[in-house]
Amino acid sequence: MFFERHEGGERAILVHLEGMDERTREDPQEFIELANSAGAEIVAFLTINRHQPSPRFLIGSGKVEELQALVGEHQGDLVIFNHVLTPSQERNLEGELKCRVIDRTGLILDIFAQRARTHEGKLQVELAQLDHLSTRLVRGWTHLERQKGGIGLRGPGETQLETDRRLLRERIKQITRRLEKVRSQREQARRARKRAEIPVVSLVGYTNAGKSTLFNTLTTSEVYAADQLFATLDPTLRRIELDDIGPTILADTVGFIRHLPHKLVEAFRATLEESAQADLLLHVVDAADPERTSHVEQVMKVLGEIGAATLPMLEVYNKVDLLESVEPHIQRNEEGLAVRVWVSAQSGEGLDLLAEAMAERLSVDVIQESFVLEPEQARLRAQFYEIGAVVSESIADDGRQQLDLRLQRSDLNRLLKREGWQMDAFIEQHALQ
Repeated sequence: MFFERHEGGERAILVHLEGMDERTREDPQEFIELANSAGAEIVAFLTINRHQPSPRFLIGSGKVEELQALVGEHQGDLVIFNHVLTPSQERNLEGELKCRVIDRTGLILDIFAQRARTHEGKLQVELAQLDHLSTRLVRGWTHLERQKGGIGLRGPGETQLETDRRLLRERIKQITRRLEKVRSQREQARRARKRAEIPVVSLVGYTNAGKSTLFNTLTTSEVYAADQLFATLDPTLRRIELDDIGPTILADTVGFIRHLPHKLVEAFRATLEESAQADLLLHVVDAADPERTSHVEQVMKVLGEIGAATLPMLEVYNKVDLLESVEPHIQRNEEGLAVRVWVSAQSGEGLDLLAEAMAERLSVDVIQESFVLEPEQARLRAQFYEIGAVVSESIADDGRQQLDLRLQRSDLNRLLKREGWQMDAFIEQHALQ
């Protein structure tokens, strides 16, 4: 990037803080999984009890000395904090420990950088990284005051740090413009799917809940799936067929995590809008995870941030094969509506029930009715045929047609409006009594 960092390998010492505010406290086991997903070799894990963060180091000076000893003993290249560090805290800790120091946000950004496959994904990750690093440039230039002078070396009168900040701001603007273009392209694709009346089902859930495995099983695709955090970054869309619904788009999206850095939510907004614009959300939950309740809360929080919390949702409790005495089944609410399905994406158990529940939820707003049209309404009849809404038809002796229709209420309303009808008035006059 625009600044120098310590050269280092992957021998990492993890630092986890207990006793912090419950709202900012992190899960130590999840922290270990994050470090492993990033490719770190964990050589030591230090747990520190602290109720009030130190402005200088986050931790106390005694614990800094303890960390120094651990770095020397294990020849550590990297110290990772399971907490958000300020730029000055990172700089101060690196000065004392003489090795690289990153926080939880930096660790997640590194994983995202490794996982990004598509051009769009790489742009999104770079934007988040630049936003994060823009406040940390100063640490790379503590050895320089101003640019060198002399013939051929005179600069524009800026410090090197100011030059780098300007270059970084320009790069951020450039990436933002590119992502806006991607966003408009996605919006065009969504409008095309809307015009084609193809419903969209989006998989959401906590990272490593099994979304990609479920996606691969339902679509017979080969999207990268692994037992690691953030295995999927780039959204993938595939077409599937559902009974009584027909063609349906299934979208696999990035997993969520506790305290997902806000800059990542912003950078991935174009991707996350696939979920925000879906007709149905499949919220995949790891049924075997003891932390599943808090994971559900975190997912709902992020869905709220992107404006998707009020969309129709079907919960999919995955990995039922890891539970004792639990068989695949559908849970319904008081109205008899399917709200939760217990399945195993790995073994395929219960996926027929999931397809049944998806079709049911997508057809909640479906009208199945018989209408009688007058001979002069041939144009309206032709439009019903054009959108594939006619199940059967019979013609009376007086030339009137009885059409048995099955279509979304919104489609019927849109078609009738084009013909100058109000839906309630049309149903009242033309529905078969």
